[in-house]
Amino acid sequence: MSDLTKDIPQWIRDYALKNRIDQLVVGVSGGIDSAVVSTLCALSGMPTLCLVMPIRQKVEQTDLGIDHCLRLNTQYMNASFETIDLTDVFEKFEDLFQHAYSPLALANSRARLRMMTLYQKAQTHGGIVVGTGNKVEDFGVGFYTKYGDGGVDISPIADLTKTEVWALGKQLGVSQEIIDAKPTDGLWDDGRVDEDQLHGMSYSDLEKCMDIDEQGIDVESLGEEDKTQVKQYLEIRKRNLHKMQPIPVFKRTTHV
Repeated sequence: MSDLTKDIPQWIRDYALKNRIDQLVVGVSGGIDSAVVSTLCALSGMPTLCLVMPIRQKVEQTDLGIDHCLRLNTQYMNASFETIDLTDVFEKFEDLFQHAYSPLALANSRARLRMMTLYQKAQTHGGIVVGTGNKVEDFGVGFYTKYGDGGVDISPIADLTKTEVWALGKQLGVSQEIIDAKPTDGLWDDGRVDEDQLHGMSYSDLEKCMDIDEQGIDVESLGEEDKTQVKQYLEIRKRNLHKMQPIPVFKRTTHV
């Protein structure tokens, strides 16, 4: 039987060595996905840099991320971390767009600013950016920022559902406080959680709907509650499908 606590770190290590990568760079938010990915990277034996990048972040979220990084730093000689507060940089950027204010666009800009920071560190040290997205977010509902947290080099847990990530976190010894924390993308001043942005659907709801959709089950054959949830799932998926498909490219019919 496959042991993900060994298989994924080995996969990460093999990729890094094959491509002559010197360092793994991971953004740590205080959530379960980044906690699991950063631990898997540390287990690979490759130099692992964890970055905590608050932007007007709730203190408790930042503290969870820092506490996790401290634990990794203590357990693994190859793991290090930095806290880079991007609030001032973001607020200067935000000030430029007071005439065309869009809360959603600015929320996504936070994710893109973090992506730039991760790549600045990675490229400086011959490293790569390791993604923290799970299967439901990356391939189900597209719950990520295009060229933000979606901008990565490898994705170790993108074939795992959120439920599987939680289980893997327990297996890896991730703190119970992180496991119990409500998932949030940390992009909003009001601290809204993922369910607030996903029609009130939990990750277990999304996983169930994703499974129904992938099996090709007729939505109309479902009970009312499942039917409603699957339709909500499909609505979110349709809205974000552009993130999960290749960029459209115009194809010429004739060549000079």
